[in-house]
Amino acid sequence: MRVVVGSDHAGFSLKEELKSFLGNEHEIIDVGTHSTDPADYPDYAEALAREIVENRAERGVLICGSGVGASIAANKIPGIRAGICHDTYSAHQSVEHDDVNVLVLGARIIGVEVARELVRTFLHAHYTGEERHRRRLGKVLDIENRYGKSE
Repeated sequence: MRVVVGSDHAGFSLKEELKSFLGNEHEIIDVGTHSTDPADYPDYAEALAREIVENRAERGVLICGSGVGASIAANKIPGIRAGICHDTYSAHQSVEHDDVNVLVLGARIIGVEVARELVRTFLHAHYTGEERHRRRLGKVLDIENRYGKSE
């Protein structure tokens, strides 16, 4: 699977750890940041989202200090469904029920081992496509279409 990773400065170290962890099993696209110098999470959220909506990556892992700001920014991009997950249930359920395509992590919230388990769980999960989930996701997409187009 092609996985895009991105982070701000707060998530840089965790991003680098996860790249090493994923590199043997997945093709990794790194959209930055590439250091711990101060960086703005919206820039990396947008770059990561672009890789997904332009079909260069199937899923993304986005990291900032808490996960909150990066999640907000990523979810502004039509076609992106980003979820902050700090437990394995949420990591698989978000994909299975909500077809989440970006896992957002808070580097100041979780450690490396938990992050590895969350990423593994997220990447191995599959959208079930059950009628109730399709119906709910359709409603979410309707909202996105009504409000997502601004001039």
